[in-house]
Amino acid sequence: QVQVVESGGGLVQPGGSLRLACAASGTILGIYTVAWYRQAPGKQREQVASVTTSGTTNYADSVKGRFTISRVNVKNTAYLQMDGLKPEDTAVYYCQITSRTLQTSWGQGTQVTVSS
Repeated sequence: QVQVVESGGGLVQPGGSLRLACAASGTILGIYTVAWYRQAPGKQREQVASVTTSGTTNYADSVKGRFTISRVNVKNTAYLQMDGLKPEDTAVYYCQITSRTLQTSWGQGTQVTVSS
C-alpha cells in the first residue's frame, strides 16, 4: 500500500525559511512525478511546484525564485525548500505523487503559517 507523509511545517516569521519533506512508503518514489500543492482557507488547492522522474522542475509564478523542489530517490523522499516566506504562503501543503499510469497518492498535509 502506497503511503505519502509530509512533515516540516510550522510557524515562521515573514522572510524566514522552512523545508518540507515528502516521504513515500510501499513503493519506489523514483518512478513517480512529485508535486507540492497548497490550500489556504477559503481558496482552491493550487500546485506550487513539481519535479518529474527525470528531474525537470516547474513552479507557480508566485513562488519562483523562492521555493525549490528536489528529490532524493535513494531516501524515497522529496523536499520543498521555502525561502523568503510571505504571509500569503500560509496554507496547508500537500504532497502528491503520480505514476506513469496516472495513479496518484496524496499525503495528509502539513500546516505552514507565516506570521510575525
